[in-house]
Amino acid sequence: QVQVVESGGGLVQPGGSLRVSCAASASTRTIYAMGWYRQSPGKQRELVAVITRGGDTNYQDSVKGRFTSTRDNAKNTVYLQMNSLKPEDTAVYYCNAGAGSSPFAINQYWGQGTQVTVSS
Repeated sequence: QVQVVESGGGLVQPGGSLRVSCAASASTRTIYAMGWYRQSPGKQRELVAVITRGGDTNYQDSVKGRFTSTRDNAKNTVYLQMNSLKPEDTAVYYCNAGAGSSPFAINQYWGQGTQVTVSS
């Protein structure tokens, strides 16, 4: 089984910065792509950023230039550095990890989420 745990959420003022982390534990599986999603009340969960095992990244248009995702494969940990935060970034941020015994047998695992609130 793979466990995914997010941390680092909180309250920040508009224009501020915050970094959230996600650690995946997988004793017998390889962690492949990991992604950050977010969900606001009344809205569907949306993809914010995805990072491959090799470090390639893709971002939702609304966060490009403001958010940066990095990963440490030795720790199976990914980070999401969020700068120039806006009130509309307020959401529960979820981490998703693709893990499996091979790239052809990947299951998706979710964390419990961490709240990010951008407000003055």
